[in-house]
Amino acid sequence: MQQGSIIRSERKHGPAVWQFRWSDIGPQGQRVYRKRVVGTVEEYASAQAIRDSVKGLIAKPRSRDDLRMKPVAMTVADLCQHFQQRELVHDDNWRSYSTRRNYSFLLDRWIIPRWGDYELSEIRTIEVESWLRSLARARSTCAKIRNLMSVLFNHAWRYELFDRNPIKLVRQSAKRRTAPNVLIPTEIKLLLDNLALRERTLVLLAASTGLRQSEMFALKWGDIDFSQGTMNVTRSIAYGIVGRCKTEASQKPVPVHPILAAALTHWRDHCRYREPDDWVFANEHHRGHHPYWGQVILRRLIRPVAERIGIKKRIGWHTFRHTYSTLLRSVGTEFKVMQELLRHSSLRSTIDIYTQAVTPAKHAAQAAVLSLVFPTEQAGEVQSAEREHSKS
Repeated sequence: MQQGSIIRSERKHGPAVWQFRWSDIGPQGQRVYRKRVVGTVEEYASAQAIRDSVKGLIAKPRSRDDLRMKPVAMTVADLCQHFQQRELVHDDNWRSYSTRRNYSFLLDRWIIPRWGDYELSEIRTIEVESWLRSLARARSTCAKIRNLMSVLFNHAWRYELFDRNPIKLVRQSAKRRTAPNVLIPTEIKLLLDNLALRERTLVLLAASTGLRQSEMFALKWGDIDFSQGTMNVTRSIAYGIVGRCKTEASQKPVPVHPILAAALTHWRDHCRYREPDDWVFANEHHRGHHPYWGQVILRRLIRPVAERIGIKKRIGWHTFRHTYSTLLRSVGTEFKVMQELLRHSSLRSTIDIYTQAVTPAKHAAQAAVLSLVFPTEQAGEVQSAEREHSKS
């Protein structure tokens, strides 16, 4: 029984199934007999194929001396409920609203349906890893599921409900199978020339600052200092809920180039809501109390224009952030400056501690990107915009 046994089990409906039975050491040190349906007789033609698929189920026997704790017998579904009641409550400031929402979705859609009936001691590293690899989902989605399962077991460990984290050694890459779409400067310029004022301002803002969608639509006029040429990103908005930024690094000031400052000033002149506490992209249908919904503008107005003018790439708000990053690299921007312009948490610990990017370097890097979009023949317009900006 130590190596387990395989039994054929008939069913009233459908093909017969293979059932694997084995013994294990329970959380209190007692011997526990377990069983698991592996698959149908059609899926597994030989006993060796079945044993190869259940290698991760049989754990190395543990002695009573190895049991430093006596965890409570608990299922994964019970742990998820415990986690939700303590970590995903509405008044929790530890995680943003969007993170709590995404966690709840992953729990209900993937983790509880597949693992909910398992006891915590039954979860095996290899079994979880094999399951993740079998999911027909993007690697980033599988990585999010894996990371949330790890968070769950750390939660159980913290509350002394379990004594280890079997997900710690689960391997799951988050690397994209295909590179994200990136626009070239001529495509950005062509798109800007064919958009209406509001959409043109949004695209220029996204392409010249790399702001995330949640940060861009959470901007208020008081966040923009036209005299200093900077923008303070202090909040984000997701699913209509205003919250804090993704990371502390996200709250660093963003440089505003004279071309962008002129475009924002032009947009403000056409806005009904232009007070410091008003949204930069206030929704007039809601009397300015809420900003526009970014996905609606993207889907109904920006993508159709892009398709009409011959841009075949799939465009999302994050496309402009990827584009900004790529263009920064193409003009030779230092990595530290790129990190601060994109407001990432870290590049490398040593660089974070010993290197500081000066503000002029940020402005110069941003100007170099915009010079790709606005070629040299428009230098007069750029200089004019700079003079107007310096006067304001």
